[in-house]
Amino acid sequence: MSVRSRLPWPWRAVVVVGLLAVVIGMWWWGFDFGQILGGFNRKEIEARIASLETENAQLRAETAQQRAKGTRLESELAMATGAQASLSKQALELQNENSQIKEELAFLQKLVADSNKQVGLAIQRVVVEQERDDAWHYSLLLVRGGNPKDEFDGRVTLQVTLQPAPIGGVAAKPMFVTLPDDQPATSAALTLKFKYYQRLEGTIATPSGGVVRAVTVRAFEAGQPNPRATRSLVIP
Repeated sequence: MSVRSRLPWPWRAVVVVGLLAVVIGMWWWGFDFGQILGGFNRKEIEARIASLETENAQLRAETAQQRAKGTRLESELAMATGAQASLSKQALELQNENSQIKEELAFLQKLVADSNKQVGLAIQRVVVEQERDDAWHYSLLLVRGGNPKDEFDGRVTLQVTLQPAPIGGVAAKPMFVTLPDDQPATSAALTLKFKYYQRLEGTIATPSGGVVRAVTVRAFEAGQPNPRATRSLVIP
């Protein structure tokens, strides 16, 4: 006859839980130890991942800063390019204006030198250039010599010979336009009132594609039917 001692159920549960804890601890330690022996350290990898995430965040921040800096530099470059283009345009305009002033100065010097030689009204200069497809720009310069004592009042007329654009490949016949009769809006620009010299500038409206071939300029004194000066320009 044998005597067996049995533990109560609560103590059995404690023993079972303790054994399970020991087994799990040994398994976990063995898992980490096996990773270390196998060249794989989970904690080190986790630390490395955290470091890479921090570095990635820093790189993202630096990239955002560089993009903002690049945008600012592009904006500054665009502003500098625009300012340079504006300055170049202004320089060209000033150069053209300076050339025109020099030309007028030379003319005035010549006018003063010849004031006693040339008497009466003269059309000193006639320039006609294409401004756009349906308009041509004219520039006239009228002078008086002989030391005049009063102002000259009058008007200028332009007789323009136009060559219209070909129609269907066939050359059109030339047409004639008289300013200001055919284009009344130009009347004010062709009015004369000066003592020594006067410049006139304006626009000749033409059919689209039309070409000015010749211009005859006539200067009339107020109340006189015959021109006091006439000058013609042929444009090749």
